Amino acid sequence: MRIAVHAVGRMKAGAEKELAERYFQRLAKAGPAVGLEFAGVGEASESRARTAAERRREEGQRLLEAAAGASLILLDERGRNLSSRQIADRLATLRDGGERRLVVAIGGPDGHDEALRRQAALCLSFGAQTWPHQLVRVMLAEQLYRVVTILSGHPYHRE
Repeated sequence: MRIAVHAVGRMKAGAEKELAERYFQRLAKAGPAVGLEFAGVGEASESRARTAAERRREEGQRLLEAAAGASLILLDERGRNLSSRQIADRLATLRDGGERRLVVAIGGPDGHDEALRRQAALCLSFGAQTWPHQLVRVMLAEQLYRVVTILSGHPYHRE
């Protein structure tokens, strides 16, 4: 299964970008052994619409176009708070069920449109706190790498 990341907003040069890239590189190297290929990160600019609802709708439409034919996981503060093992199990279930493409989406400052949330295979939360976009990307990169290590039986993840 090919995994792509879709992010609203651009990552600026700096320590966070370097760390995210390091984990994405690890994912790209280790993932194929467990049937997970990293397809890269796509960035979309934030909507300039006047209201939050319009911005969410516009950004959601762009995401749907980018994710056409793929299973969709949204990172959303109202999503489910799953353990790393549970995330690994969910991705393995998608992979083993024949899913060929997965898009994991980081929304903009206004979050994801409710209609988009209803279409997602999973809405996932990294906790009740609000996280800066740059740190969310780092945390997502690390968790995707961690999923690969869990599925491969590598000792990186300890329970």
